[in-house]
Amino acid sequence: MDFVNKYPTFLLSFLFLYLILMLFKFLHKVCWIPIIIQHTMRSQGIKGPSYRFLHGNNSEISDMRTRSMGRPMDRSSHEIFPRIMPHVHSWVNLFGRNYLNWYGPQAQLVVTEAGLIKEIMNNKDGVYPKIKLEGHAKKLLGDGLSSTKGDKWTKLRKLANGVFHGESLKNMTPTMITSTETMLRTWRDHNGKEIEVFQEFRVLTSDVISKTAFGSSYLEGKKIFDMLMKLTLNVSRNSHKIHLPVISDLIKSDDDKESEKLEQGIKDCILEIIRKRDEEPNMDTRVNDYLGELLAASRDEDDLKRISIDDMVDECKTFYFAGHETTASLLGWTVFLLATHYEWQEKAREEVLELLGNKNPDLNSITRLNTLNMIVNESLRLYPPVPALKRMVETKVQLGEMTLPANLELYICPLAVHHDPEIWGVDVHLFKPERFEGGIAKATNNTPASFLPFGFGPRTCVGLNFALVEAKIALVMILQKFKFKISPNYVHSPIQVFMVRPQHGVQIILDAL
Repeated sequence: MDFVNKYPTFLLSFLFLYLILMLFKFLHKVCWIPIIIQHTMRSQGIKGPSYRFLHGNNSEISDMRTRSMGRPMDRSSHEIFPRIMPHVHSWVNLFGRNYLNWYGPQAQLVVTEAGLIKEIMNNKDGVYPKIKLEGHAKKLLGDGLSSTKGDKWTKLRKLANGVFHGESLKNMTPTMITSTETMLRTWRDHNGKEIEVFQEFRVLTSDVISKTAFGSSYLEGKKIFDMLMKLTLNVSRNSHKIHLPVISDLIKSDDDKESEKLEQGIKDCILEIIRKRDEEPNMDTRVNDYLGELLAASRDEDDLKRISIDDMVDECKTFYFAGHETTASLLGWTVFLLATHYEWQEKAREEVLELLGNKNPDLNSITRLNTLNMIVNESLRLYPPVPALKRMVETKVQLGEMTLPANLELYICPLAVHHDPEIWGVDVHLFKPERFEGGIAKATNNTPASFLPFGFGPRTCVGLNFALVEAKIALVMILQKFKFKISPNYVHSPIQVFMVRPQHGVQIILDAL
């Protein structure tokens, strides 16, 4: 107190200078840097909507999305690009295939040119890392395999590769079959009636990932899935809201408070599952699923290989979420497409019955189902689970003919590429599985990085094969036991809630064989 009384002017001056410095840093970030980046990119011919103080283009994007997704589509239409991403669709036509927009004060280069996407996603010199997750998205996925980078990513990727590929994947197929059989037994009660299958697929895929990756069951993980879904909705609601670090930490919205509770609740549930597994008497000999591998890695004597409890929790969150949402989306849209394009449903069924009869599928047989593989690829093209990906420019770099400044975010849009008529032809919005008859390369006219439903390059989704095998097994078993058509009650309303999903589900009418 004596110091304060003796030097009041000094303290006030210090506080004033500190506030001036903070104001200068703030204005530098939200005014000066956007002006410099906008000038730098425009001098190279890269245009886009003008930056608006603090909010960037967020309000415009949010309003466009609200309008575009405010009404249902014709169920015969698959032209979802202008619906899911109206801003990208509009601004690509206005400013060119690659343009600059603003996520708040953060500059984003939107890239829809396949050649540039390939260069970015290959990331040969490590100059295009994943962005750092913040806010609600950070609470959803943490610092797991899908978002981390560097040595930690290498370590976690190696663990996951060992579980979701090769012999391990083969050993998971009986569980996939058993879970599908359980689902289809309940479908018998709906013979001749309507059933909403998207929720059915969410339960199925949740059960499969729970059993194969974590040695539990859907019921044991149901609380986790429910909380993850609520957290996902929070992420979606807040995706275009500005997060100001100091102010947002002091004044928390209801969504902020709910997200914190959900994050802690998910962590507590996962820790309980880890504790139960850790206390199993034969834990040391049971390392045949992802949770077992994570536990073994947490006990590794090598500091470079050992992972922390927080790492385990983040990995479990990532795989609980991504391990069921992507496959549920794929199954939902594929069944919708087969229910509305009955001739392809019949072709797929004939192929399945000719090759397998009523026998259960396996890894070998599903690779020989050419018609089904074509249908799945076309479903992923029209309705990719993840419509956008983000990367960061850490240092000044050359991309194509552009020189990109540091701290520029790259917004890559698989949905735009999948619906590009210059790659796929004038029938780009039609469901035509036959386009994949000669393989992906022929379908894309050998255009690299033009089909990327699970990403591209070294960070292609580690669960790619797992998701495709699970989806094809389920589709084969459905085709063996049921015919189905779209219900008159179905409303075609694709939306993006992290993944591209049917807003009101997928209602079909079943006819048991």
